[in-house]
Amino acid sequence: MMTEKELELMLVKEVKRRGGRAFKFISPGINGVPDRLVLMPFGKIGFVEVKAPGKKMRPNQIKRKDELESLGFLVYCLDSPEDIGGVVDGIAGSQRSLQTP
Repeated sequence: MMTEKELELMLVKEVKRRGGRAFKFISPGINGVPDRLVLMPFGKIGFVEVKAPGKKMRPNQIKRKDELESLGFLVYCLDSPEDIGGVVDGIAGSQRSLQTP
């Protein structure tokens, strides 16, 4: 069975392969923040919470996801290697970016 760490490393590798960065996101004093801040070319940005296959987000993680989404950010929960491409595609192809319209 795949571990969360293995899945997270696969995500980081795929983001890098596509020219982006997947920084470990740590926010001292704030619980439930997503694991990775994914930055793609052309100012595309999103957050990814990585879970071992079959695991679910905790209530504080769901709360933080909702909070970030209410601010207009993309937030994904990744629990399968088959979904990595779709998550990265979603961030890279989003209308949201760091650039001003």
